[in-house]
Parts: sequence; structure tokens; C-alpha cells
Amino acid sequence: MYTGSCLCGAVRYEIHGDVDYASICWCTMCQKQHGAANGPYVNVASSDLRIVAGPEAITRYASSPGVERAFCGVCGSNLTWQMAEHSDRIAVTLGTFDTPYEGRVTHELHTDSKPGWLP
Repeated sequence: MYTGSCLCGAVRYEIHGDVDYASICWCTMCQKQHGAANGPYVNVASSDLRIVAGPEAITRYASSPGVERAFCGVCGSNLTWQMAEHSDRIAVTLGTFDTPYEGRVTHELHTDSKPGWLP
């Protein structure tokens, strides 16, 4: 099991199940959402993600047709990314994990948008 939370602690979650894979997305939407060069995620079964505190603090944003991003409405921490057509899976932001994730990133997405200012 993995546990995680937002920056302010208003939202806490648990993942009960296996991580399918970890990814880094370089798309410009993830860059803007995270305020960083990329968005790091793990992919899990939606049924394995349990919000254990603060569901009322979660704000959702439809960033494109059929894609919803969730974040803490109090502190702004990015929490999840999900496609409507694959609602049985959800991507959870690695930066919000409280339990250390020992897996490796195995997928890089939208590498054509990787910023040139990176070393």
C-alpha cells in the first residue's frame, strides 16, 4: 500500500493495489499544471485509489475533452490525471506520495515538448 497527501494535508489518499507503471509526461499542459519541466505519475486501477481525508477539498478541471485533472483546492497540489474513456485507470502524481516509491519510471510521454533549458 502507498499513502499520499497534498502539501497542506487537507487531502490524504491510499493506494491499495499494484502500480502498473510510472511515467513522466513532458506535454505543455503537464508543465503548466505542475509548474515544472514534467509531470511524474504512477498508473493504478481507479478502484485501488481511496481518498481517506478531504474529498471536499478536491477540485477537478477538464483540461481537454475527456481528460480530468484533480488538485487540492486549498493548497493547489496536483493529485491525479484521468481519461474518461479509460476510467478504470487513474494516474496519481508521484510528488504527493508519502510512502517512498521504489519503482522506476518506465514511460516518457510527449518528449517532443521536453524543455530546452534542461541540462
